[in-house]
Amino acid sequence: MATGETGFSDVVYDLISVQYHSLKAGHDYGQYVRDAENANKKEIVEFFRTVMEQDSERAARCHQFLAELSGTEDAGPAVS
Repeated sequence: MATGETGFSDVVYDLISVQYHSLKAGHDYGQYVRDAENANKKEIVEFFRTVMEQDSERAARCHQFLAELSGTEDAGPAVS
């Protein structure tokens, strides 16, 4: 597996990046839900909750893949 400037495989870096952005977005969506609730926009509240769930699932899937790669030659410099 190719490695970028970090020494970690590109795939591991990409998974970490997607996981980080999914978790960060999920945190931000909590405010969006509150804003829509305060505006009494129930359909938009449900939309933001759905988007939040999707990002949570995406982050969990990345976590699963990272666990599978951990300790393998495909992971990066932590492997001896």
